[in-house]
Amino acid sequence: MQIARHIVVSVVAILVVVYLINQCRKPHGWPGRFFLWEMGGRHSGVTDWGLSHVAIEKHYVTLDVGCGGGRTVSKLAAKVSEGKAYGIDYSAASVAASNKANQQWIRDGHVEIQQGSVSKLPFPDCMFDLVTAVETHYYWPDLTADLKEILRVLKPGGKLLIIAEAYKRRRIDPTQAAMKLLRAAYLSVDEHREFLTAAGYSDIQIIEERRQSWICAIGGKPWTENARSDPL
Repeated sequence: MQIARHIVVSVVAILVVVYLINQCRKPHGWPGRFFLWEMGGRHSGVTDWGLSHVAIEKHYVTLDVGCGGGRTVSKLAAKVSEGKAYGIDYSAASVAASNKANQQWIRDGHVEIQQGSVSKLPFPDCMFDLVTAVETHYYWPDLTADLKEILRVLKPGGKLLIIAEAYKRRRIDPTQAAMKLLRAAYLSVDEHREFLTAAGYSDIQIIEERRQSWICAIGGKPWTENARSDPL
C-alpha cells in the first residue's frame, strides 16, 4: 500500500512539473494568464536594465519577439513616439494579454500584436530598427536559424537585443537541471557570442550584471554597400 502511494505521488509530481514546463513555454488558459502576469512583473527590472544598453530613437519601428503579457511592448511604445511597436508570440493567451495591456496604443495605431513564430516572422525584409527578446530565446526551436530569421527583418544597422535573467556562469550550476527539464538553451557568455556570430550578426556586445545574474546580448545587422549611404 505504501509503495502504491509513493508511485501515485511521484506520478502526480511528474505531471505537475510537465504542466508547469508547458505553461512556461506556451502559456494557456487561466493558469497561463497568471504566469504571464507574474513573469511580466518579475522581468520588468531586467527589461529596463537591458533596454538601457541600446539607443532607441523616437522614430524607430520595433518588434518584441515572445511578447508575453505585453509589458516590453508598452515600454517600447512609450519610447518610439513617432514610430511603431510590434509584438509577436506563438501563444494565443500571450497575444490576448498583450492586446489587453496595450489596448490604448493599439487603438491609436501605435502598437500591433500578432500571433506567430520566431521561426517564420510574418514581416517583410528590413522592417525593424530594433528587435527585442526578453526571457524567450531559451525556447526557440532552432536558435541559429531563428536568429537568422530575425536578421532578415532587421534594417541594415538595426539591432537585436536579447535580455535574460539567467545564464551559464560556471561548470556546476544548479539552474542547468531546471533548464534541461524546460528543454531550454542555457548559454554562457561565449555561447551567446558564438550563436550571434554564426547567424551573421556584427558589432556583438555581451553585457553582464553579475550581482543579479542578468545578461544582455546585442548584435547588429551589417550595413550593405547600398545601405551605408542611407543611415538610420
